[in-house]
Amino acid sequence: MRRSTAAALVVPFSALLLATSSCGVIPEDWRTPAFLRSEEELDERLPTVTGDLGEEPDVSFPDIAPPDEQISGVVTRGSGENDLVRADDLLLADIVDYQWTGEGEAEQTQSTYETGAPVLLQLEQMTDELRQDLVDQPVGSRVVYVFPASEQQAAGGEMPTGASVSIVDIRGRYGKGDTVPGEQATDGGGELPTVADNGHEAPDISIPDNEPPADLEAVDLIEGDGPEVEEGQQLVVQYTGVTWSDGEVFDSTWSRAGAPATFQIGVGAVIEGWDQGLVGRKVGSRVLLAIPEELAYDGQEGAPQGALVFVVDLLAAVDGQPPAEEPPAEGEESPQ
Repeated sequence: MRRSTAAALVVPFSALLLATSSCGVIPEDWRTPAFLRSEEELDERLPTVTGDLGEEPDVSFPDIAPPDEQISGVVTRGSGENDLVRADDLLLADIVDYQWTGEGEAEQTQSTYETGAPVLLQLEQMTDELRQDLVDQPVGSRVVYVFPASEQQAAGGEMPTGASVSIVDIRGRYGKGDTVPGEQATDGGGELPTVADNGHEAPDISIPDNEPPADLEAVDLIEGDGPEVEEGQQLVVQYTGVTWSDGEVFDSTWSRAGAPATFQIGVGAVIEGWDQGLVGRKVGSRVLLAIPEELAYDGQEGAPQGALVFVVDLLAAVDGQPPAEEPPAEGEESPQ
């Protein structure tokens, strides 16, 4: 599906939060499952975080010096008891970052509530210390992390003053076996492949006894009712792909451990047949793509050859993060 072999996915999380690594022995209280810990057990050194999920939180900092050790806690537990976060999930989250500079003093450094672009977090790529406050929490929970200056070196640049604080609001989760809702209105067929729905397992794809189409064919097997996919968005998908020549599966997220796949659409990060076939489709759709060779891997070494067929479940489409502002050149004034 991807245009070429790429490095491991870089999780779009707070750079500081990702840069923090584990060391030493985990204290006994950190081994307690998150869903068994209560709000009364919160470290009194944590900032006070209030407000409804879905809105930027109100944060007040205690009149103490920023802690010199990493601390964290669940400040709000969501109500979705039947939708608990699993250790290999992909999370949709809003994040607000502060730099805690002194007693009761802090400055907000970034907020996805302001940019309108939440992030996708791959839990398998996090350390146990970061993940343990998220796993087993319901969607709708809020977690706060505090990192001392000594843990911020890996973020690059000069050593910051005080502590960094990240507030993570869990908006949604995507896990193994997730599919779009609804029944297939069509299974394709005719001169196109036939697709049999297998519930939470990969759909079966049967190739017809004819030549593949000369042009890209994209058919909604299930039409979702979500917003249309736009260029530059980050998609969350389940997919399975077969070669037209023999109908053999060469790749499928349904057969992997862990969360569905995520990638940016419409920017050349994936094969052209995906960019052309998925932009404009509605989130919640199951799409059959019959892709001619020139819009697939087109002879790329090590990739499946010839015309390809994919069935793609569009689970989510998330707006990309706005580009970071370039610091002003020496002698220039910062924009107001």
